[in-house]
Amino acid sequence: METNFQLGVTLNPALYYLFLFSTSVWYYTKSYNSESSFNQLNERSYWYKTHKKQVRYSQAILIITAILAGTILLFQYWNAIWNLHLFDWLLLMIFPLTALLYYESISPKNPAHNLRSIGWLKPFVISFVWTGVISIYPLIFKRLENGNQFELDSMVGWFFIKNFIFISILCILFDIKDYAADHNSQLKTFVVRFGLRKTLYFIIFPMALIGFFSFLLFTLNHHFPIIRILINSIPFILLIIVTWSMQRRKSILYYLAVIDGLMLIKAACGITGVLLFK
Repeated sequence: METNFQLGVTLNPALYYLFLFSTSVWYYTKSYNSESSFNQLNERSYWYKTHKKQVRYSQAILIITAILAGTILLFQYWNAIWNLHLFDWLLLMIFPLTALLYYESISPKNPAHNLRSIGWLKPFVISFVWTGVISIYPLIFKRLENGNQFELDSMVGWFFIKNFIFISILCILFDIKDYAADHNSQLKTFVVRFGLRKTLYFIIFPMALIGFFSFLLFTLNHHFPIIRILINSIPFILLIIVTWSMQRRKSILYYLAVIDGLMLIKAACGITGVLLFK
């Protein structure tokens, strides 16, 4: 929704968001609802293991919802789908394909060799998929609705890069909670490879500052109202504060509510800035 507001296009239909929500939750839950993901050191995977029956029901509801919503959308826009340009199809396919390769093998000779097994690449793969789905898909869907080809102008490019940097930082921060499990499985994430302090000071802080100052330069160059700039700066400021707080051990709830919650805050600030200060 933030994408639609920030880029000045009308909201997508409710079925679009329902389909996106149900498929996203189903996909994320699927990785934890398997025998191979069970790990006593990981509180979240342990919870999924001990609540397997409830999770199985919710997964069934989610996939049925996704199929129904997707089928209705498919019938509604069947003709328009075949009028999409080749570039649109490439953008549509690259993000789910990347998500598939996150867990599935990219090497026939080594079933365990997927994108997730490349520790330093893992957060950027997640961020790339997330950013594509929330920044590009709404625009492609608008193409289905009105037949107009969207242009990858500087506004769309800036929005994609800003989201990519922001979510990449959240993904790296999230890897901190899995340090023990990743270390035992020899998954060389940033925090396993460099340690907590070096990851915070030499990777996350610089990325956050680069993203923040890039955002400021862009908004000033495009003459955004000062109040709108300040509102959109809140998520970056909170991100820096949260990063600083990560020097001490945090509970699983902190990661799920605070770090993931920053995505919700970023969207809310983006929408508020547009609605109040165009």
